[in-house]
Amino acid sequence: MTIDQKQQDLIEQFADIDDWMDRYAYIIDMGNALEPLPESLKTPDRLIEGCQSRVWLDAEQDADGKVTFRADSDAIIVKGIISMLIDVLSGHTPDEILGADLRFIDGIGLSDHLSPTRSNGLVAMLKQMRAYAAAFKARG
Repeated sequence: MTIDQKQQDLIEQFADIDDWMDRYAYIIDMGNALEPLPESLKTPDRLIEGCQSRVWLDAEQDADGKVTFRADSDAIIVKGIISMLIDVLSGHTPDEILGADLRFIDGIGLSDHLSPTRSNGLVAMLKQMRAYAAAFKARG
């Protein structure tokens, strides 16, 4: 499934949820479904700078060149947000990740309903995911 298809799926999942309190609950559920990051990977070098909450992000690239992200956060909404980013971007090549236009953020109305600090955190998470992709691409 392409990044665009994954984004469209997310947009459709949120389309039936009108109330923003229900949307937040759904985002929290998504975060709760995220596989916990092992404590051994919750290291300072994996901590994302620019987030008010603590968010750890790890990435690896398989033999086929696909990147898999894993993350965790100490904040339930943030954990849900990173889980959506992981869902959309994991399993793709660095070029696909770097070239992705993440329209789902606006498509589900998330950008209009985040506090400025959470918006900054979202940007920082995405920036770090793209930095991992760029590093994998540079390795060849």
